[in-house]
Amino acid sequence: MKTKYIAHIVIEADTPLKIGSSNISFFKDSPIQRDWNGLPMILGTSIAGVLRKDFKGNVQDIFGEETGSKVIFSNALLLDENGRINEDLLLENSKFLQIFDTLPLREHTAITNKGVAKEHSKFDEEVVYKGSRFKFSIEMLEDEKAFEKILSLLQSPSFRIGGGSTKGFGKFKVIEIKTTALKNTQDLENYSSSLNTNIGTSINLSQTKSETHISYTLKLTPDDFFMFGSGFGDKDADQTPIVEKIVDYHKKDLSKNYILFPASSLKGAIAHRATYNYNLQKGYYIGNENAKDSISELFGEAKNSKENINGSKGKVLFSDAYKLDNSNTKVFDHVCIDRFTGGAKDGALFQEKTVAQKDEWSIDILVQKDVEEEYLKPFETTLKEICKGLLPLGGATTKGHGVFKGTLLKDGEVIDVNN
Repeated sequence: MKTKYIAHIVIEADTPLKIGSSNISFFKDSPIQRDWNGLPMILGTSIAGVLRKDFKGNVQDIFGEETGSKVIFSNALLLDENGRINEDLLLENSKFLQIFDTLPLREHTAITNKGVAKEHSKFDEEVVYKGSRFKFSIEMLEDEKAFEKILSLLQSPSFRIGGGSTKGFGKFKVIEIKTTALKNTQDLENYSSSLNTNIGTSINLSQTKSETHISYTLKLTPDDFFMFGSGFGDKDADQTPIVEKIVDYHKKDLSKNYILFPASSLKGAIAHRATYNYNLQKGYYIGNENAKDSISELFGEAKNSKENINGSKGKVLFSDAYKLDNSNTKVFDHVCIDRFTGGAKDGALFQEKTVAQKDEWSIDILVQKDVEEEYLKPFETTLKEICKGLLPLGGATTKGHGVFKGTLLKDGEVIDVNN
């Protein structure tokens, strides 16, 4: 009998997860994939596709091409409050599992090269809470070295699952890996394919350094107030900052509110300013036919664009950041002024709630190492400008909000933001 290597892996969403489905909803533009119990799930094909892309070696021999694959991935199913998955149909979901009935919606809008929203471009995406845990299995015949290599890829900082990985979604950390080897028919007869089976022993976990990406970290502290808008109001203000809850398996419930520093907003600001810095670096000004509207080599390009009908994925990975909300806010009153009379317009009074917490934020960004220097330089210049307070982030930046200052690290080393 050929030796079969088996691993059971538990992963936790380090940022919200976006696994799209073909389902249609009148209330959501893009609902997530759910299993037979209506719980979030990750298809095994999604995991296999990511690992196949990152695997270095004889990909066709391991993952299959014209021949069958040597490695098999199960679907990743949600862990319940007891650390188990539900492989059977439940008559009723527990109180803990019911928190996944209604999931967060992320609001998005496309931005033009002028930094303003495109018309009719608003859409939302349903995402799975940060902190959600899933379990899946990997089975492989004979090749122990390739098996270990695949397990190490799961612990890479660039490992992402699902859609929107370039705007903060799908970052995971490995909680547990248990392995076993079936070497004879008796081992095979005694083995249960259930993911709830306690197999083998745990292996040591240590996040590996990415071989394919440069790591940047922004350590930012706000000067005073900032706001990433939720698009909703509350009893105090018409505009409020976005907050989300996190799944807490220790309390077996959702956490308190966390202030969200959305990667999609950060990406939009950086992409716009980096394009400006690129054109400045090249000496391309308004009207120059060589000037770029966006750096697709870094940030990707949508399908059906003028230059690339198939579109392209970006080479920069952003991550959402969270801070516990201590309700330290500041409400500003605003009114629209009639420019002819100099008086307030009727019905134009509104309130805006901003975050007043002075916590330091740590923002992680990964950039593929094959990016050419001519694109990497304006990108780094933009990160330095953020650290010097020259590029405000979030909403209401024209009113003085969103100014951050701090330090920039590249592969763990602090770099001079003034050069």
